[in-house]
Amino acid sequence: MMYVGILVIIGVVVLLVKQKDTRTVLIGAGILLALLSGNPMLALDAFAERMTAGGLIQAICSVMGFATVLKLTKCDRHLVDLVVGGLSKYTALLIPGAALATFFINISLTSAAGTSAAVGAIFIPMMIQAGVAPAMAASAVMLGTFGSILSPGNAHNVMIADMAKVDVMEVVAVHFTADLVAIAIGVVSLVIIAKIRKEDKGYVLEGGNEVQQGEVEKANVLYALVSLVPIIILVLGNSVLPVLKMGVPHAMLIGAMVALVATRTNPKDITKAFFDGMGNAYANVIGIIIAAAVFVGGMNAIGLVDALIEILLNSPSNIVQFAAAFGPFILSVIVGSGDAATIAFNEAVTPQAAQFGLEMINMGSLANLAGALGRTMSPLAGAAIICASIAKVNPMELAKRNALGMIIATTVAMVILL
Repeated sequence: MMYVGILVIIGVVVLLVKQKDTRTVLIGAGILLALLSGNPMLALDAFAERMTAGGLIQAICSVMGFATVLKLTKCDRHLVDLVVGGLSKYTALLIPGAALATFFINISLTSAAGTSAAVGAIFIPMMIQAGVAPAMAASAVMLGTFGSILSPGNAHNVMIADMAKVDVMEVVAVHFTADLVAIAIGVVSLVIIAKIRKEDKGYVLEGGNEVQQGEVEKANVLYALVSLVPIIILVLGNSVLPVLKMGVPHAMLIGAMVALVATRTNPKDITKAFFDGMGNAYANVIGIIIAAAVFVGGMNAIGLVDALIEILLNSPSNIVQFAAAFGPFILSVIVGSGDAATIAFNEAVTPQAAQFGLEMINMGSLANLAGALGRTMSPLAGAAIICASIAKVNPMELAKRNALGMIIATTVAMVILL
């Protein structure tokens, strides 16, 4: 039966590579495995149980609700335009600056595809006009799209916190250093590659190229800061100002109220946007988590998870560490999404971390970061396709430029976290 399970997993990977709907593939595979085991209820039980995972729903849905409010009020665009306006004066800093700016903006605007569209629409044409080669300009923006790993609303952070029974900010604190080291490695690698390929300056686009303007005439500092309110509250509350300590939903709701006051938007529109965002989060983010739980439930039903854990237990510790890092990394490169691979790993293996002599938070965080880094060099990722489209290049060109940095960053993260 184990070999049947492996064949089903291969089928899942093939379907995901073909860009089939992630939820449909994972749920279908999970139910199929459960049926083959003669116990279909295990997959259905996993579906029902994960549907009501309170910690996951509260944090993720509230973050996406706030993100939708930012989009409605254009506070997200003011943040992007403010950062871009500052960097446009220093052309030598454009490549590292674009990557770092995207990284930190992505902490607040947690969607990689959304951030790449918002930031890339301004940054990429501006960099091209300044002489940066189109593929390199797109690669710089793409490089920064894993900044959401530092967000307390990141689905994987919430999931790990829920499993470890700790506050989500404790999880973020564990991998904070590894995240910053990873983006630093990525930036240095990309700058070196740009120099070697002579893509950092001197590019001239036939017919010239005008910088694409943002959706706002002039960046408003107050509006831009609204985007950062929840993050500031959560960081201060968990460090130097315990009086501000609160849950993620509380901080996001306060952020929405600050947006209401600062922009004087109709309260009805703010409320509708917040709840629309929450609904979309359940459908598109929580939905993948539920689907992955069904898939893992199916693997449990046929005994595949126990068999794999037994193999890992009998393997040298460095093999387990390698699997935690490069398992999610490789699958994320193949399928273009860090979510499915990371969630499946953390559902199946991370709860058993103690059996491998590892900390649950560390193992889960490594899988989270590795999956994000793998997606950042995948030509199939939505963010890569968006950036490549803006730059009018093939997404594979982005993968070639970001690959070295992401591989090195994953290896270093494994050393730091395990």
